[in-house]
Amino acid sequence: MSTTNSPLILIFSGKRKSGKDYVTDLIHKGLGDDTCCILRLSGPLKEQYAKEHGLDFGELLGAGQYKERYRADMIQWGERMREQDPGFFCRLAIRQAKQPVWIISDARRMSDLQWFWREFPQQCRCVRVEASEQIRLQRGWKFTPGIDDAESECGLDQGVKFDWIINNNGEAELLEEQLKELFVLAKEKSAHNNGQQRSINS
Repeated sequence: MSTTNSPLILIFSGKRKSGKDYVTDLIHKGLGDDTCCILRLSGPLKEQYAKEHGLDFGELLGAGQYKERYRADMIQWGERMREQDPGFFCRLAIRQAKQPVWIISDARRMSDLQWFWREFPQQCRCVRVEASEQIRLQRGWKFTPGIDDAESECGLDQGVKFDWIINNNGEAELLEEQLKELFVLAKEKSAHNNGQQRSINS
C-alpha cells in the first residue's frame, strides 16, 4: 500500500483524559493542513455504528453524554467487527489521506498497530501520551467498569516499544520541549516529499 511519496505515520495512543487529542491537535496546528492530517480510527467506527443503529453520528463524535450512553455497546460492536476484519476501520480512516504526515490520533489495540506495521513497515512511529491519574481525574475522568478495563483502554499498556512517550500533565513548556523532535522529523519528511514532487514535475 506504499506510494511514491510515502507518508510519515505517527500513531498515538493513551488513556482517556490523557490529552492525546490536545497533543495531536497541537501538532496539526503547528504543521498545517498541507503537511499534516489527523486520522481518527474511531471516526469510521462511529459512522458505521450510527448507520447500523439509527443514531446521530455527529453526537457520537462529540464529548457529551450522548456518546457516553452508547460507549460500552459501541466498543463491543467494534470488537466484533475487528474480529471479522482487523483492518476494517484502519482502511476507512486513511482512504482520503494525501498529506506527507499522517497522525493516527487514537490507536487502542495491538491489531491497529499490527495493521499499520504490516502495510507501512518503514513509515510508522508510535507515540504514547501519558498523564497522571490525579490529572486525569481533574480533567473529568472517572473509572468506568467495562470501559476503562476493556481492551480499548488497556490493549496497548504492555508489549509495545514506543518511539516517544509524551508526558502531558498540563505543563505547556515541558510539553513543547517534548514535541520538538517530532516537529523536526515531520518537517524533514514534508521537505523530502516536496523535493520528490518537484523532481517528478520538472
